[in-house]
Amino acid sequence: MAEPLRIGIAGALGRMGRAIAAALEGRADAVVALGFDRPGTEGEPWLGASLGRPQDAAGCDVLVDFTTPAASTALAQAAAARGAPALVIGSTGWGEAEDMQIWNAAKAIPIVKSGNYSLGVNVLAGLVQQAARKLAAADWDIEVFEAHHRRKVDAPSGTALMLGEAAARGRQTELAAVQVRARDGITGARPEGAIGFSVMRGGGIVGEHAVSFVAEEETLTLSHSARDRGLFARGAVAAALWVAGKPPGLYDMMDVLGFRD
Repeated sequence: MAEPLRIGIAGALGRMGRAIAAALEGRADAVVALGFDRPGTEGEPWLGASLGRPQDAAGCDVLVDFTTPAASTALAQAAAARGAPALVIGSTGWGEAEDMQIWNAAKAIPIVKSGNYSLGVNVLAGLVQQAARKLAAADWDIEVFEAHHRRKVDAPSGTALMLGEAAARGRQTELAAVQVRARDGITGARPEGAIGFSVMRGGGIVGEHAVSFVAEEETLTLSHSARDRGLFARGAVAAALWVAGKPPGLYDMMDVLGFRD
């Protein structure tokens, strides 16, 4: 029998870190080999052992990271310099410079990076792209709505941006060229082809996403509701099992789920 995959968890004390550890309990094909969190937490009790340090990740096969873009970038650069481990990144709130650093790290190691690890959301993204391809921009406006808990620090969510990217691909354009992330005051008429975003923050909402295609006489809305954070953890574990042993490159959940050739 093959040895179980050794998985490290960055941000082990966070909500997603705890959910990933729970998703790995009792599995024969993967085990938690390491957990670490903010500087100064080293040695704290965790899962019957103690928290380690980021540099201890060299002993892992895959590192699952739901922290921040700055922390994820540092982990990716260190892993790329060593040639290991592979990474599964679920951090959100990325800037262009940080994205480029992940691209560069992926030249040396395999990295799965996604704004959402839910199977349902990734199917939704595929449907959004198809709908955007079929519904002409001259007649159909696109709006992306998302809602999350009050503790979320970035907006729009990574998933909302992923859905916006899918809509833009369907219309053969770049999201950066057509996105509208805020409206306030006298905004003027809506530009043709714009992809708008709206955001709600409150309470303990796990995640709500909807993409509406709005015409003069009708509205089509595609949506997804997350009820438990465990679904994202299970998707991240699936991504970790998939990426182990893959060649260097930057992948996403469409690759993991076999939706892309």
